[in-house]
Amino acid sequence: MNRSIRNIRLAALVLFCAGLLLNLICMDQAQAQRSIKRSKKKEVEKEEKAPESKDGLKPYDKVITDKAISKSGLFTVHNVEGKYYYEIPEEMLGREMLMVTTIARTASGIGYGGERTNTQMLRWDKNDKNILLKVVSYSNTAADSLPIYDAVKNSNLEPILYRFDVEAKGKEDKGWVIEVTDLFSKDVQALGLQKSRRTQYKVSRLDTDRTYVERISPYPTNIEARYVLTYAAAEPPSNSSTGLITVEMNSSMVLLPEEPMMQRLADRRVGWFSTRVTDYGLDAQKASQRTYLDRWRLEVKEGDMEKFKAGELVEPKKQIVYYIDPATPKKWVPYLKAGVEDWNVAFEEAGFKNAIVAKDAPTPEEDPDWHPEDARYSVIRYFASDIQNAYGPHVSDPRSGEIIESDIGWYHNVMNLLRNWFFVQTAAINPESRGTEFKDEVMGRLIRFVSAHEVGHTLGLPHNFASSFAYPVDSLRSATFTAEYGTAPSIMDYARFNYIAQPEDEGVHLYPEVGPYDKFAVGWGYRPILEAATPEEEQAILDQWILDKKGDPVFRYGRQGNAYDPSTQSEDLGDNAMKASDYGIKNLKRILPNLIEWTAEEDKPFKDYDDLEELYGQVLAQFNRYMGHVKTNIGGVYEIYKAVGQDEAVYTHVDKTTQQEAMAFLNRELFASQDWLTDNAITRRIEDFGILDRIRKIQVNNLNAILEWGRLGRVIENEAINGEKAYGLLTLMDELREGIWSELGQGSLIDVNRRSLQRAHIERLELLLTENATGRSAASLDASQSDIRPAARASLRNLQEQIERAIPGTADRMSKIHLEDSLQRIKDILDQD
Repeated sequence: MNRSIRNIRLAALVLFCAGLLLNLICMDQAQAQRSIKRSKKKEVEKEEKAPESKDGLKPYDKVITDKAISKSGLFTVHNVEGKYYYEIPEEMLGREMLMVTTIARTASGIGYGGERTNTQMLRWDKNDKNILLKVVSYSNTAADSLPIYDAVKNSNLEPILYRFDVEAKGKEDKGWVIEVTDLFSKDVQALGLQKSRRTQYKVSRLDTDRTYVERISPYPTNIEARYVLTYAAAEPPSNSSTGLITVEMNSSMVLLPEEPMMQRLADRRVGWFSTRVTDYGLDAQKASQRTYLDRWRLEVKEGDMEKFKAGELVEPKKQIVYYIDPATPKKWVPYLKAGVEDWNVAFEEAGFKNAIVAKDAPTPEEDPDWHPEDARYSVIRYFASDIQNAYGPHVSDPRSGEIIESDIGWYHNVMNLLRNWFFVQTAAINPESRGTEFKDEVMGRLIRFVSAHEVGHTLGLPHNFASSFAYPVDSLRSATFTAEYGTAPSIMDYARFNYIAQPEDEGVHLYPEVGPYDKFAVGWGYRPILEAATPEEEQAILDQWILDKKGDPVFRYGRQGNAYDPSTQSEDLGDNAMKASDYGIKNLKRILPNLIEWTAEEDKPFKDYDDLEELYGQVLAQFNRYMGHVKTNIGGVYEIYKAVGQDEAVYTHVDKTTQQEAMAFLNRELFASQDWLTDNAITRRIEDFGILDRIRKIQVNNLNAILEWGRLGRVIENEAINGEKAYGLLTLMDELREGIWSELGQGSLIDVNRRSLQRAHIERLELLLTENATGRSAASLDASQSDIRPAARASLRNLQEQIERAIPGTADRMSKIHLEDSLQRIKDILDQD
């Protein structure tokens, strides 16, 4: 028994010792494992906290890990689990680049896909352990070989767009690695929504939780970054309940040529988009402006140099290529292409053949990396938008003016604009334009015209509003003349379609074409001058090319925006606005009675009258354009650019006879009652009220434009310079008053439109008498010291006397009440004064 108990105790003791030993072993193993883990953790922390390289940077493979998706190009771009890194080669530091930022996709009301929001010149520089992305400006410049260069540099400190920490040296210790994710996912205004839209939509902040980088793709000479930005906004233009705006942006960073193209200096006698800088290195006793052309780099191939010198046409080293957006409806593609290639005839004047070409965009199978936002490609972008427009911008190297790329914006609804123009300007003589929808070949021809116009802008040509004034009005009624010369010497004018041609003018041409001015301008801007080594050496030759065309209005350039030059107007044709407008009005009088029939569609008997309303509005708008063309002759001054060496006047006042013809035309065709415009059959179908106001606005707006400070100031100055040869201020006031108040001497009925016009006349004279000068010429006029106020007071007093004499002999009751009211208005104004 005792032995058994001892055995049991012994066994228990053995088991206890064994358990204790096992526990000790397990504890040792656990401690060992914890020790290993601590050791490993310390090693990791050591690796993370203590860089192995002497310069304090992480090893390359610790930043660009084996999880990186890498692609080489201008910079190598690495995507490491959603973080993007640039590996910048050493030789790219200090190189100048353009960053072109566009809206790639957007919600309704927030711009449109393809809209350019910013273009800026950049440079990547290294500063200690940082890479700096700087914004570079060439607005102030000087040659770096001159002493003044340092002063210019010191006064043009470059803004730092972004600062990056250097994460590691590049592979094989070449270049530098930086993380760029935040550049495109933080609120960097230059790469995001424009300031104007932020203000408009009351944007408060960037919502980083809804912002991300879509992709960054490198190519040999550029890098494309696509990123989605979401902003918190109090007044978003669409989806307002969300309080958010989301846009997908694309930024193209393009390497600029290491050797800039040689500049070609601008001359205001030839219209051209240009770059202007203040050049402190010029030998002048002031800060001088240097202006050079924006143009594509067209160069003669080495092997073709002798052919070019001999006068043969040669192909350029590199063509200008436009791609057609894959989103473009197929049936319009040939017409857009034709508009591009219409310019080849102009480049022949520069010595080149096949200089410009249009191509279909490659399919994803043909080139998976091609996309229209890529700044290497010039694209005619097709926008699904109800905007009635197209536009042609370009991006140029600010150092030289070299055009790098261009994306033409083409809105789908430009076709409606073309329909309206072509209908209202040619339907009187052209059966193909009578209707609300044109045949495809007719619309295609109109598309080709606009395509060529917009391409002209991207080649460097601005609007030339003097062009259409070169052709005599009656020449535009000639089939042979218009077949050879078109409707204007330049497709860059707003000459539109031939509204002058009459029904009996069979075979007359209706469209603008790339014309003789366009050919001259392209030749002047693009023809290589091989014997010149500098822009200054080219100038004498360029000047002579202009002088060779001296005095020929076909080759004249006139800027857009001069409201006082009757020879540089928008939407006009011919050299005499009164004669041209008379033909135009005759055609409108032919269109209006047929408007209901020509806007009806037999296969759509249940359609509404929207087209009728729109095209009736177009008739009124066209009539208003004609009045505007005539009005500009009053107080008009021709502006014809000259160089100092020509020793000729730039500004010449419109002669007295022409100004009086213009006033007589307006009194007859505008200020007199125009009952033909108020067609009851039309107005009963489109509105219950408003036609009188439409007519009133046309009359009053043109009246106010005649009695406008700047125009009257020019009349006064003309009279001071040219005396009795000028159309004087008092003569203008008298002839205008006699036209607007012609019923006074006859005691005849004054209709409702005339009553409104006459009250407006009194109100405008009151403004001239009591208000300060405003508008473009306000800075040049002191109303209190000008002759305008005495002339306005005299006109009111003369009118007062005429009304007092007319009231007793006026039988119509409303007319008499109107005259009594007008008389009281005048008395109140003069008493107040």
